[in-house]
Amino acid sequence: MSYPHSVLRMTIKEADEWELMFEILSPVGSPNGLPAPMDGGCDAVYLGGKAFGARAMTQNFSDKELEGAVGYAHDRGVKVYVTVNTLIKQEEMGDVVSFVRFLDDIDADAILIQDHGLLKNISKFDIIKHASTQMQIHSLDGLQWCADNGIDRAVLARELTLDELSQIVPESPIETEVFIQGGMCCGMSGGCYMSAFIKGLSANRGQCLGPCRSRYDMGGSSGFLMSMNDLEAIRHVKELERIGVRSLKIEGRAKQPAYAYLTAKIYSMVRDGNTGPELDRTIEQLRIVFNRGTSSGYLEGVKPNIQPLFPNSRGLHLCYAEVKDSTIVGTIDGISSGDGIMVCKGDVTKGGFTASGNTDIKLHFKLRDGIYELRKTSREDVRAISDRYAVAPELSGTTSRKKVDLKLKRHKVIPRKPELSFYISDLESLEASLPYADRIYFDNPLLADKAEGICGDTEFVRVLPRFDPVCEYTYDGSSVMISNLGQYLSCRDAPRIYVSNVMNIINPYAVPDVYQTTLSLELSGKEIKEFMTCAEGRFEIMAFGRVEVMFIREPSIGEGILTDEKGRTFHLYKDALGFTRVQNSSDVDLLPFIEEIGSYGVSSVGLDLRNRSPELVGAVGEMCLNPDQENHDRLFDLCGRRTMQSMWLRGIR
Repeated sequence: MSYPHSVLRMTIKEADEWELMFEILSPVGSPNGLPAPMDGGCDAVYLGGKAFGARAMTQNFSDKELEGAVGYAHDRGVKVYVTVNTLIKQEEMGDVVSFVRFLDDIDADAILIQDHGLLKNISKFDIIKHASTQMQIHSLDGLQWCADNGIDRAVLARELTLDELSQIVPESPIETEVFIQGGMCCGMSGGCYMSAFIKGLSANRGQCLGPCRSRYDMGGSSGFLMSMNDLEAIRHVKELERIGVRSLKIEGRAKQPAYAYLTAKIYSMVRDGNTGPELDRTIEQLRIVFNRGTSSGYLEGVKPNIQPLFPNSRGLHLCYAEVKDSTIVGTIDGISSGDGIMVCKGDVTKGGFTASGNTDIKLHFKLRDGIYELRKTSREDVRAISDRYAVAPELSGTTSRKKVDLKLKRHKVIPRKPELSFYISDLESLEASLPYADRIYFDNPLLADKAEGICGDTEFVRVLPRFDPVCEYTYDGSSVMISNLGQYLSCRDAPRIYVSNVMNIINPYAVPDVYQTTLSLELSGKEIKEFMTCAEGRFEIMAFGRVEVMFIREPSIGEGILTDEKGRTFHLYKDALGFTRVQNSSDVDLLPFIEEIGSYGVSSVGLDLRNRSPELVGAVGEMCLNPDQENHDRLFDLCGRRTMQSMWLRGIR
């Protein structure tokens, strides 16, 4: 049997022990929460420093606290993995590499990373490297790419089913980690730009505003229409162990320490076969601490997982009860003195109280007569758990970071007239684009053969599906556009490889060896200009269209217009393979800047016209070839008289 290169440093005895281990991995968001999952029985924790981690809005750890945390955990036989899993801007790379060297120096057990450029810059460091779920690894080819590039473990995409995992995990050349508990993003992690386009706060930089937890209207329905149940897959622990998953991951660095304690306890008990009344009591405690609805996610298949009534925790459901004259009528089983109780009506929280009894409970706030839901949000035993972690352990360290000075070689930029690349998904729009296009990116595998025949002498590029765990759709001799690392490996013999913007190339270190790379949507014009002075190769930027801000496997989200509370509208459509694509509320329109873009040395511009009318396709083509006021006005009208250039002007923080 072959082992990942990290295991080859072990003795045979240690390797045998490693092979048998099945890890419970728990979140820690702050120093006071560090002991909680360890007390619960976890085998490893993951946490972040003050920057470059995907939970920027949690307290996290200073350098001294990180060093102290590693020592504290190791004294208790627990491993520490540190998140360095954001996209890294060009000017930040030296600081991040310095941070990783520091983590190696303090004996952190592993780091989680997303950025391909960072991976290249730390390839010689001994520290074990895990691919964050932000890397969008979801196929055997993706796992092989990780193995070939020095990654020891991959956190697999949450969208995978048990059936798909069963085909992938046993053949994996590296360790695999699977989420077992916690919050579920509606969109695919690592490929969500909704927060960035709304507020300039990037989910790929740890600053997600949680747009999928917001209220929306769509097709006559109103509610939290993209808010997923939390994942809770207790009954699948043994099956995941059987197929060879190395680590079960609990999400929740933004949740309280009691949550980390209880989830670690639950999953370590199940893993060790300790079921019965104690497990039931612990699950009930967890329901009180945090509960916004639960499901097995995608593990049991592609089934609806949306819970549209409320996006935040409401505790444990008790019952529905009659309220008359602001009094809860009768005796309510399950309520004891000191319990915290929430009163709800549908998706509205009406108020809460601390119980002093459970019969004819007089409320201190007024309610209309009617039937209301009662939910328990606190209890004496649960408060005792929280109180246990009110004070952080003493954590300190003496190791300092060593400065790393990275310098990219600069070169003279050669101005170009950018080529026009049209993203198209239907045959009618394809016909409309041909008089203008230098290149067609065709994003519909079911019509690709017909489309290629129609294109004639215009360059034709097949856009491979963003999510294809069993690699059903690979190149067949055509040039391809790839959207994930697995496709980079499986399509290495294609005539030309184009890299999609969802590969998140945000710094010159990350540029892959391909024919042409589309840069990240999250770069500003100023950053692109700087990028082009340091990078070699052909590059494209997205210059027009309702760019794709979210990619969704959830089947209950249909097609239509999603409207948020500020009146922004997002267009949703199902692609040929049944995935939902969420398009930005306004068309990005950088067509007035094409000459400037060319002066930076950019080879081509992308025009995203997927799921758009042939009329609009023609108007964009005319504007590109003849950028006069008449063509501009016509295009502006077809865009609903609303376009945006904000990302080009501001980028992300």
